[in-house]
Amino acid sequence: MTQRIDNRTKRRPSGGQTSTFTAFGLAAEAEPLAPGLYVVATPIGNLKDVSFRALSVLAAADAVLAEDTRVTKTLLAHYGITTPLVAYHEHSNEAVRERMVLRVREGQALALVSDAGTPLVSDPGYKLVQAAIEEGLPVTPIPGPSAVLTALVVSGLPTDRFFFEGFLPPKSAARRSRLAEISTIPGTLMLFEAPHRLPEMLADAAAVLGERRAVVARELTKMFETIRRGTLPELAEQFATEGPPRGEIVVLIGEATKEMHAAEADAALDGLLEAALKTHSIKDAAALVSAELDLPKRDVYARALVLAKAKNE
Repeated sequence: MTQRIDNRTKRRPSGGQTSTFTAFGLAAEAEPLAPGLYVVATPIGNLKDVSFRALSVLAAADAVLAEDTRVTKTLLAHYGITTPLVAYHEHSNEAVRERMVLRVREGQALALVSDAGTPLVSDPGYKLVQAAIEEGLPVTPIPGPSAVLTALVVSGLPTDRFFFEGFLPPKSAARRSRLAEISTIPGTLMLFEAPHRLPEMLADAAAVLGERRAVVARELTKMFETIRRGTLPELAEQFATEGPPRGEIVVLIGEATKEMHAAEADAALDGLLEAALKTHSIKDAAALVSAELDLPKRDVYARALVLAKAKNE
């Protein structure tokens, strides 16, 4: 394989040996890398989804920084890559980051990967990227698979605007509060969720967000990939009956219509008023809620009267 190598900017890995990887049963020579931190996207399930550029970087790097070295070892072994693995995960402290930054400063090329997909999306890699940037060191993205975008393009929900929330709080009260906070964001909402919490999360989402369209994408790109579509109440009922699924989960929730937003606003108002009326007079409850929601006191007081009357009937 003929290559043009610029020795001013590129270098061989430690030891000066040529690095190779195997694809389609053939060995390919990896192009030498310039010193720096390379943020490399890896497959989210199907090993065939890796790019040739990613394989070349993983093969030519001095080390691969992996969330779980056992997971990444499977990928590297599949493509005949023998680059040393170094653990870098959420429990890695500042001293570990300093050692990695020092290696780059001394002229090494390090490849940062997550267990699956694009690093820094719901994993701790951003701290290392920040540290490298602060030191003025090169940081190079090697794009590729992403569970977020993979789920979005098959969801059937609008793709022009979307908001990635990541994981919601594990407790129901905090989860509902956060759902209410992001309910007014214009665009498709995207969440990660642990399988064992999915039924409860969907129930909370249905309670807060109502009849919005939603999608549950499971095990994307893998053998048992499934895409469930419906309204939040429909999906909540399905998973309440079936129980928690297995595998990696991405949940997408469509934007509310104007009518839905109005209904959600009314539900939020009633919920706060009912809670306040348990410990305050009608007047005081209305004052507290109107201040919290920035609504006219007269309108909130009128609604508080209706709720209080209904409760006493």
